[in-house]
Amino acid sequence: MNRFLALLIALSLGLGFLWVANQKEESGNFSAFRMNLSSEPPTLDWSLATDNVSIRVIENLMEGLTEYDAELRPIPAIAKRWDVSEDGRVYTFYLRPDVYWSDGLQVTAQHFEYAWKRLLNPKTASEYAYFLYDIQNAAEYNAGTIKDAALVGVKTLDHLSFQVTLKKQAVYFPAITTFTATFPQRQDLIEKYGDRWTDPAYLVVCGPFLLKEWHHEYRLTLVANEDYYGGRPSLDRVIFYVVSEETTALTLYETGDLDRVTLPPIAIPKYKSHPDYVQAPFLRGYYYGFNVEKAPFDDVRVRQAFSMAINREEIPRILKGGELPATSWIPAGMFAHNPTIGLSFNLKKAQRLLTEAGYDSGSDLPPITLAFNTDPTNRLLAQNIQAQWKRNLGVSVLLDNMEWKVYLGQLKQDAPQVFRLGWGADYPDPDNFMNLFTSTSGNNNTRWGNPDYDRLISEGASELDASKRLHLYDKAQRILTESDAPIMPLFFAAQNLLIRPSIEGLTINAMDLLSLKKVRLKGEIH
Repeated sequence: MNRFLALLIALSLGLGFLWVANQKEESGNFSAFRMNLSSEPPTLDWSLATDNVSIRVIENLMEGLTEYDAELRPIPAIAKRWDVSEDGRVYTFYLRPDVYWSDGLQVTAQHFEYAWKRLLNPKTASEYAYFLYDIQNAAEYNAGTIKDAALVGVKTLDHLSFQVTLKKQAVYFPAITTFTATFPQRQDLIEKYGDRWTDPAYLVVCGPFLLKEWHHEYRLTLVANEDYYGGRPSLDRVIFYVVSEETTALTLYETGDLDRVTLPPIAIPKYKSHPDYVQAPFLRGYYYGFNVEKAPFDDVRVRQAFSMAINREEIPRILKGGELPATSWIPAGMFAHNPTIGLSFNLKKAQRLLTEAGYDSGSDLPPITLAFNTDPTNRLLAQNIQAQWKRNLGVSVLLDNMEWKVYLGQLKQDAPQVFRLGWGADYPDPDNFMNLFTSTSGNNNTRWGNPDYDRLISEGASELDASKRLHLYDKAQRILTESDAPIMPLFFAAQNLLIRPSIEGLTINAMDLLSLKKVRLKGEIH
């Protein structure tokens, strides 16, 4: 397909800017890595970012105390080392002395203390505050029952020493410190610029790239940080184009204007034999959540019936990307994965449960809406689930798709009866998936809570015996996906990508981390 036709397609799908033809001129004679983002990043404030689009950008602008190695184990980053007390509750991180912000100021322990307390401050309203709830008095401070931030178990010992005191041992805690929400922040700049502190003109970072420009709904450009403590990246630029349509992004890959692209389901069969094709495992689950405060899903029997009325074996056949049907929640490839847990397809029992709930047929149910964010995969799946519920329960379901930022806002303000979400690993431990649905989680949009579930997750976090820990998560998963069923797991995802052969040093991992600091171009300049 030639560039002119690609441009026409892009314009017809609403990109509305002649960027394909001008891309060479815009990037100049630079080594540039180019890829699409599926939407405009809702925020680049790493205390507030919860979505993979925003995090994709932030993880190349910033770094934290630790990072992952090739086996997804936490290793030193800004922290050159750390000590742990004998009881496993006190971590002391010792920072490298050669890490500087892009305005020349040294990164210090105080920048971490401020960032972590800002994350927990109830005024920040961070959905990821619960990530730090293992810390002494963190949950209480976030809930407002403790007003004094000094009582939270994080403190600066000296310029380059940062100490964290946990309520009890958490076996995964070092992995928490790899995550964007724990990255350091500058109190002086946030207070000076307010909500605009992440604008390109004001954003100060300490990672491998700097934010040069952010043309909203169009493009973000990152440039190499000449003073990055790990050494200047090989890439001169990273260019993220906002291209929501996967088919458009694929066209732009074909014309040489993107270097990495996720394949839409419809294209996977065609490209499976392509030399650029990469399929990789993915620690990511996909589920439908129920708002348990909205009829008819305030009745657990209805939630169970809707889950059992789905034949998940149909999903890989329509998505074509190596997805694994799932009734449980902890993903394949992670400790405590148990595919025998959950509500499997059982049409007779589903119909009986619906009758017991007072609905002799699907037509007796109140109007039901299934909401999802605009995306070809989400639409394909929603149409399939809609058809299955109609075929198996006689239920008519209205589909409602929204743009990503609008959708996120709707989930927080007034979650629909049924909504689509996914969760990819922020750290490779089952706590990351199971903690999502505790009653204190800012990312739990179901309005559901269960004290027994919360207790099991808390116990699992500190249990060192693997067999006992597995038992705790099995019990918790059965509450989540069987007895209470606030969610309906559907499948575990796989990565289906095209990556240009000229891209070297790009590691594909099961967490879909996109670290570009070691990427280089082979024999090609954009």
